[in-house]
Amino acid sequence: MIVKTRAVVLRNINYRDQSKICLLLTREYGQVSVILKGGRSAKSKTGMLFSPGNLLDTVLYKKGNRDIQLLSDASLIRSPLSETPNLERFSVLYRVLDLVRYASGPEEKNVPLFTLLAATIERLCNATQNFQSILAWFLLRLPGVLGFAPALHRCVFSNSALLDSIDAMQLDELFFVHDPGGFALPGCAVPSGVSIQRVPASYYLFIRVLAATASPTPCPDAPPGEVEAVTALLQEYSARHLERMPHRKHLDIVSRLISA
Repeated sequence: MIVKTRAVVLRNINYRDQSKICLLLTREYGQVSVILKGGRSAKSKTGMLFSPGNLLDTVLYKKGNRDIQLLSDASLIRSPLSETPNLERFSVLYRVLDLVRYASGPEEKNVPLFTLLAATIERLCNATQNFQSILAWFLLRLPGVLGFAPALHRCVFSNSALLDSIDAMQLDELFFVHDPGGFALPGCAVPSGVSIQRVPASYYLFIRVLAATASPTPCPDAPPGEVEAVTALLQEYSARHLERMPHRKHLDIVSRLISA
């Protein structure tokens, strides 16, 4: 049957002389592989549209028992690759695409994940700086759409309000707890075997600002070292929980990818 769906190109590979196979994350059908016959030819009208990160409207000839679907038509919505060349933008883009590829599966519909990816691409298209902050923004929301969002408002052990406690106790450090995900106040009893990480309170405050940053508001700025540290923290958190997703087959690859 012929179906229409919005899609993001996650990756593509060359196939035979002039064709290529593209992996898409679609809004309605999750991951879908499509073949573009003659897509590498200079005469192809659609082949040039299928670059990683491009947001497209697609028309597919879709059959349920076919691993690779046929493309009927496509039109470009947004392309971060068409913006002013910037290596940091491209680096963040490919990190995001790889994470989404490993966080989703074939025919595994996840509209919130697709919406997050589309919003991240929109941010990358519009931004001229703060690309690492966009990556942190994405990494903070990725666990939420996969079902393991970290708690940001209350201590995961005492249930005390974190912002109030920071002010009242004049705290300059908190604990980040990987499981259950969230922040904890110093002095709380930590259950045996729970992994915690001491972090400056400024990291928590930056994460709170990121969490409150809705589209199309630009991502907030912070000192580069702080953005890098927060990104690493969120990457480690995502790595631990992605490893537990039952549909993942190559978990060691996921771990290396996210912790890189």
